[in-house]
Amino acid sequence: MRIDKYLWCTRYFKTRNIATKACKKGAIRVNGDIVKPSRDIFPGDSITVRRDQVHYQLEVIDLPTNRVGAKLVNLYRTDTTPKESLENLQFLKLAKDHYRKRGAGRPTKKDRRDLEDFADDLDDDL
Repeated sequence: MRIDKYLWCTRYFKTRNIATKACKKGAIRVNGDIVKPSRDIFPGDSITVRRDQVHYQLEVIDLPTNRVGAKLVNLYRTDTTPKESLENLQFLKLAKDHYRKRGAGRPTKKDRRDLEDFADDLDDDL
């Protein structure tokens, strides 16, 4: 089975086209080698997927015939991703929650109050 099809079947990517693009960008490694989307994989291969700034590591157990349900994914792969990588993902999500993009509109009332409180604290320190 092709690597892009396998990653789509095991729900690492939403579409096969996205999985193909990830392979072309070099985000997918099989047994430590960067691979093309057409690379065949076999049971026992070790795959590393870089997605959302996390290196997911998995081992192929079996090859599915079609896209499988989320509950059945564990029949076809073993996830060996280190816990530190998953913890970093949680910190990344928390950091994104407090980030406001430029041009996102006017500050809210809460933003304005926070800015005024911050300015008042600076004035008190001087």
